[in-house]
Amino acid sequence: MLVPYMNSKEATHHLRKVDPRFNDLIKIYGPPKLQRTRNSFESLVQTIINQQLSGKAAASIYKRFLQLYPTSRFPTPNKVRQLSIAEIQSAGVSLQKATTIHELSDQYIQGHIRPHRFRHMSPDEITHILTKVKGIGDWTANIFLMFSLNHPDILPIGDLGIRKGIQKLCGLENLPDSKTMLQIAEPWRPFRTAASWYLWRLLETKPEITSIYDTD
Repeated sequence: MLVPYMNSKEATHHLRKVDPRFNDLIKIYGPPKLQRTRNSFESLVQTIINQQLSGKAAASIYKRFLQLYPTSRFPTPNKVRQLSIAEIQSAGVSLQKATTIHELSDQYIQGHIRPHRFRHMSPDEITHILTKVKGIGDWTANIFLMFSLNHPDILPIGDLGIRKGIQKLCGLENLPDSKTMLQIAEPWRPFRTAASWYLWRLLETKPEITSIYDTD
């Protein structure tokens, strides 16, 4: 199996067709800005650092992490592993995240994670491999699949922003549970990654754009 990259033009055409509530968002923000990255290890480390942090705080810690390694390129798993957990913590990385980064490095070094195989693996298979690393859960795996591997059909149901986005899009009184989210998102297949991207944008949208919330 060769998993296709997301085609933004096809994604926006599909979402307009199956759910007109996306029309204004597509008009405002254009095609989803997602691009496959080359260095999977770098992407995973950055995603781990970003967990449960604001964008500004995460960027600051990530910058200090990079400064631990005097090189113009992102450090290899071997280079990362050469520093102790305490040394990684000195950049502002929490103990739990520093431990996860160490273990992730080990998985790459030992060949348990082989990024050249990702293109031929399903999202579930990739998630299964990544979540064997303590500290990497479904959310981290989903974000990696979306923003690093550009998988077209990922819906991170554990993400609070996605829950709020669906609530806002559909005019729901309460935050939806996982079952409700999956039911609502079913028509968005096979482009739930693009739909998710627009849901995050929806939370940034000014309230006067009211047609988005019309559920009729």
